[in-house]
Amino acid sequence: MQRLRFDGWIAGLGSASGTRLVLGHWPGSPFGPVSDVMVEDATGLRTLYAATSELAEFVAATYRFDAVRVVPVDVTRTGSRWSVEAGPLRFGFTTGRRSPLGQLLRVVPPVLARTPAWIRLIDLPARLVLPGVRTHGSAGNGRYEWYGARDLYPIVSADGPDLGGLAPIDPPVRFGFGSTPRAPSLVRITTIVAVP
Repeated sequence: MQRLRFDGWIAGLGSASGTRLVLGHWPGSPFGPVSDVMVEDATGLRTLYAATSELAEFVAATYRFDAVRVVPVDVTRTGSRWSVEAGPLRFGFTTGRRSPLGQLLRVVPPVLARTPAWIRLIDLPARLVLPGVRTHGSAGNGRYEWYGARDLYPIVSADGPDLGGLAPIDPPVRFGFGSTPRAPSLVRITTIVAVP
């Protein structure tokens, strides 16, 4: 198994319209600096917006989608404000102060936080504290994933056409073996994907 590592951020947010979005912003990845957005609308339709065809192919082979679109994905961060443009999709969000769990995650040395053994060890505590969250599991096409969280911020506001305001991620998104935290959050994370 070849292990590929993605270093960056995952933002999960829900909206009053029922649309749930998951942003993956990866300054460090096997594909260079890239971003993608996974969207599940109120009807359950799952769409991937990816910046390159190579990234789209990789993500679509790891998770489940009903539609895949290769479009420019631009992510801009100014302090606590994030703005995202992914083809026709436009949204933004603002984070609050680092959460107590985020402070705890920052105590773990980054080298340790990125190891599969540590990530497996904290899976049960993560499930208890954040229902629906999994730190590792089987993905599509014989792949396996580990999520090493290193920081956590609450998302306190969000906006975008037809979103209708910020809401919990409920029901959970159905892209892979787990979901994001129910409360809208921004997570500093290292994702490792083992590929046959």
